[in-house]
This record gives sequence, structure tokens and C-alpha cells, in this order.
Amino acid sequence: MIQLSYMKLRLSLLCLITMLMTFSVNSTPRVFAVSPSSILVNMVPSNPAPFEDINITLNSYANNLDSVLITWSLNGKNVASGIGRKSFSLKAPAAGSETVVVAVISFPDGDVETRMAIRPSVMTLLWQANDSYVPPFYRGKALPTPDSEIKVVAMPEIRVNSELVDPKNMTYAWKKDYTNDQGASGYGKNFFLYINDYLEASSNISVVASTIDQKYSNQANINIETVEPKILFYKNNNSAGTAWEKTLNNPHRIQGDETVIAIPYFISPKEILNPRLMWNWFINDNIVNVSSFKKNVLPLKIQEGTSGNSKLRLEIENKDKIFQTVNKEINIEF
Repeated sequence: MIQLSYMKLRLSLLCLITMLMTFSVNSTPRVFAVSPSSILVNMVPSNPAPFEDINITLNSYANNLDSVLITWSLNGKNVASGIGRKSFSLKAPAAGSETVVVAVISFPDGDVETRMAIRPSVMTLLWQANDSYVPPFYRGKALPTPDSEIKVVAMPEIRVNSELVDPKNMTYAWKKDYTNDQGASGYGKNFFLYINDYLEASSNISVVASTIDQKYSNQANINIETVEPKILFYKNNNSAGTAWEKTLNNPHRIQGDETVIAIPYFISPKEILNPRLMWNWFINDNIVNVSSFKKNVLPLKIQEGTSGNSKLRLEIENKDKIFQTVNKEINIEF
């Protein structure tokens, strides 16, 4: 009887000790260290140009940044601090130089440091319409029209240790209308080719150029607008040639024989004698057969003793591109 009571007492003491140990373990506060990966950094712009204004904002999906001290430093010098100071603004340095921004977030269980290196650079985007016609000695630029082929060339100026990086030794990430183009992107691909969409009045082309180690990068974008092709009429003089300085007025008065030169600005293809282009001349809505090899030249001859006016019209159509059609009409007085 005594032995049984002793065993029950021993069992009760063991249970009590186990409960006390469990309570001691569970009551100990658990400390979770804040991971730097939980701090999100948003820098606008992400690839700044020299002396451009920059805004940096910190966010966290796991921690409250509004109640902790955040200290900002530039190149090792403290420049700003405050409770919940999640944003910081600065101006980018000159091209080829570097500014190091450090944000120290003071959590109760330790500090977390976020470091950002700002290395501004310059990039220029140049474009050309590959198949847009302009006459010889035209001082303007050939403009793209619907269904034109356009080439965009990136010219980044990134310096590493005062040396300019060769653009051919960089990687490029191209976008058209904010959509990645993986096929056009890659190492050494500093140009971008595309066919303009006839349903869109303009296209946005952007690119990020980066060094192979991804330490230096820059970005640029450009909006390229399209225009409709147009025809202008000029007078050709047998002795002086084409009078490029002045287009024919509407109405245009002629005396005797005269030759009209038609120039289809920005039409595609840029070889205007290409058989894909169909030239149709009309006088008073009656088609005129042009026997000359140069379809943009129409000689006019007025019979003596006649006077009046006629309607001269030219229609040019690209057989392969239905949106590459243009026409021009003027009145001829004689």
C-alpha cells in the first residue's frame, strides 16, 4: 500500500516537472532577424542620365518601415535620417562617375543595410525609314509611312574606369510598344528592325543597354510617328531642269508645251521605278498612257488657239501594300 502511494507521488512529480519545462520553453520570446531580401528598392528612373533627378523609395512585404529609424548616406556620409523616412531624392552624378547610396534600417533586433550604386550614362537612339522615297538632294529626312521598314540604332556612352565601352560588347534588351522582343535582344544587337503597323499612328521603341557584368546600364526610348505619303508636282524646264524650289500652284497656268514632274514623297519602295508601283495619270478623269520609262514624268501640250481648264490627277498604288496608296489633283489653266 505504501509502495503504491510512493509510485503515484513519483509519477505526479514527473508530470509537474514536464509541465514546468514546457512552460519555460514556450514562454521564451522568439527573435526573427530581418532579411535584407525583404526590403524592396524602387528607383525612378531606374537608369538615370547624368545630373538627372532620382527618387528612391523603400518598401517591405514583411516589416513595417513606418515605425523604424532609417538613415541615408551618400558615399559614406550621412545626409538624412528619420522615423519612417522611406524616400530619398538626389541628383545623379556626371557620366562615368559613381554615387553609392546606403540606407540603414534600424529594427529592434538589428540593422539592415541596403546599398545602391548609381552609375549614370548617356544613350542616343537614331532611326531611319529604310524604304521611304525622297528626291535627290532633299534636305529633310525620309519619314516612315504605314507598312514601312524602320531601323533604330542604339548609341550608348558608358564609361568604365574612364574608358568608353564598345557598343558591340554590350547586351541589349529591346521593346516595341512596351512588349519585350526576345529575338531582337541579345549580345551585340545594338540595332532594331521592325515593320510599322498600319493600324498605329506611332510606335514606342525602348532599349536597355548593359555591360556584360551588368554593373553598368542605360536605357532610352523614342516615339516614331508615321505619315501619309504625298505627291508634289514640279515644273520641268528643258534648259534649266526641274524647278525644285517651287511646287505647282492650284490652279496652274501653262503656255505652250510643258512637262510636269511628280515626286511621291515617303512612298515605299524608295525606288520609284520599281514595277510594284502602279502609276495612273488622268486628265478630266480619262486615263493617260505614259510611254516614257519614267512614269513620274508627264508632258503636256496645248493646241494653238485653245483655252480653258482641265483637271490633272495622279494615283500611285503599291501592289504589295494596300495602305501605300496616294493621289494628287490640280487644275490646269491654258
